[in-house]
This record gives sequence, structure tokens and C-alpha cells, in this order.
Amino acid sequence: MTDASPLTLRRPGERALAALGLAAPEADPADASPHSFPDGGRWRTEIPSVEGPEALAEVLKESTRLDVPVHRVSQGSGVWMLTDTDITDMVDACAAHSVELCLFTGPRGTWDTGGSTRTDSGGAGLRARGHDALAGCVEDALRAAELGVRCLLVADEGVLWSLHRLRAQGVLPADTTLKVSALVGPVNPASYAVIERLGADSVNIPSDLSLAHLTEIRRAARAPMDLYIEAPDDLGGYVRMYETAELIRRGAPLYLKFGLSKSPGIYPYGAQLRDTALSSARERVRRGRLVLDLLARHGADGGMSPLGSRLPGPLDRFPHTSGTDTTTPSATPTHDKD
Repeated sequence: MTDASPLTLRRPGERALAALGLAAPEADPADASPHSFPDGGRWRTEIPSVEGPEALAEVLKESTRLDVPVHRVSQGSGVWMLTDTDITDMVDACAAHSVELCLFTGPRGTWDTGGSTRTDSGGAGLRARGHDALAGCVEDALRAAELGVRCLLVADEGVLWSLHRLRAQGVLPADTTLKVSALVGPVNPASYAVIERLGADSVNIPSDLSLAHLTEIRRAARAPMDLYIEAPDDLGGYVRMYETAELIRRGAPLYLKFGLSKSPGIYPYGAQLRDTALSSARERVRRGRLVLDLLARHGADGGMSPLGSRLPGPLDRFPHTSGTDTTTPSATPTHDKD
């Protein structure tokens, strides 16, 4: 990896276009994010939709073959779709490769009996409907944590706030990180800042946000962003490979998510989808190799976090107003502000 300055990188087609009098304007230093991960890195990698031990094994094998560094793998079907053995096998495999494992929590509105999510409006989307759905998400989180999982994916602000307070009280391990789903990701600086203050340690932003939107968010909040460089079709199917260097420059600290367009949905995953899940797992890694090769060609592959790093650094939080323990766990790299 190189250490090239993000303002001196070679842009795609730069020399040829300049010779035609079509050079792009110089990058504005004021657009660059001032933030980074606590290890000094500006970006990490994530392979999403890794739905069980078999898919994980494919990801780890392919990442070794193609030399693709992987900081995190995430699963979309949910903790409740995995057996205890599935979870412990995934925890052990990730630990052996210094990869963070992130599992989705519990019931979601799109799988609920409520009809509004099936209307054109989409209703409340993935949010947890009612107390029982909230309780299911908490149950998933506690079970996963007991089995060694230290990153939980959430799709509801109430679930996020509840898990953050449980973490602060020591019910969840202090080093648990909370990741917000792309399907409920905030789209403006104020909403992003609120999600961070509710306890998010990384936040999926919708893949159609502009470069200017990333800069606006970074002027208001510092929680790491998760962004699909290639988005699944149900998130738009966008492919933003040539923007990757600029996405890092503006959005750091940033997880580069290697999704896959033109691929069938596999949530909730089961054996009937095995062939699709395994082939798409391998292809997501290959897509990651393509992105990393592109960054290297343009001198933009510097600034990656060391493998094995996972914590987000100091973040802003709302004060805890209920419960017996309102202190911030010392092992959690966050602090509360009024």
C-alpha cells in the first residue's frame, strides 16, 4: 500500500482528457474528511451477505487466493436464522483470520405480518414493530454476544438505543459495536448525527448519496460510514468503482462494502439458496479485488487500516437517562456529550 496524498492522486483518464483540454477541476481540500479510524487508517473493507459458516469459508478461501484484505463480514438473514453451532463456527473462523463478524438482529417489519410494508409506500420498512419485535432483537443480541459475537447489525432506532444502553450498563460486552443497516441509513447531516448519538459505531448510508452529501455529513458527525461500492439491486444496483478514491477522501473513516448487483436476494437464507449464496460470496470477494486494483492503479491504495482493527474511535453520544448505570464503559471508545 502506498501513502499518496489524497489530493495528488491520479484521476481516471486524467492525462488523456487534459491533453484534450478537458481536465477536471482541482479537488477542494475543504471537501476532504478530517476524520480517520483510531489506528490512523482511512478505510476498511467489508464483505456483506455472508449467511453462514459455509459462505464464510468461501469468503475466507477466496480472499486468501485473491489477496483481498477483509476487515469485516456481515450477515443479513439474522441471528435467529443461525444455530448456536453455526454462530460459534463463524466466530471461531473469523477470530482465526482476524476478521470482525457482524450478525443482524431479530424480527423486522418486512418479514412481519403488518401489511404496510407490502404497500407501495413501504410502510415503516425494516423497523421492529411493537414491543415483541423489539424484545426479539434484544434476545438475538444477547444470544449472539454470549456466543462471542461482538458486532451487531440493527435496522431500528429504538433497537439501537436499547442495545447501546445495555452496552453502557455492561449487559452487553463493552467492546460490542453496533452497525446500522443500509435500508434505514440516514441521508442528511442532522439524521446521521442523531444515529451516531443513539449509539451507532458505523452507519450504512444509502448508495445513491452524492459526494457532496458525504462532505456535508462529515462536517456534522464522525461515526464510520459503511458504503456499498457496488450495491445489490434492491438498493439500486449502483456501481461506483471509479469513485472509490473520492468516496474515501470525503467519507473517511469508511468501510468499502463489496456488494453484488444482478444477483438474486437470499434473505432469509436457507439451503434452497445454497448455490447462489456460495457463488455470490466468491464473486463479492472478486469484486473487492477489482476495486483494490483500481485504487492501486491510481495511487489511492494507501491509508487502509491494519487487518484485525475494528473499533471506531471516540464518538458523540446522547446521555443515558434511564437505568442504574449511566457511565460509559471504559472499554468502549466513546464518550457522552450533552
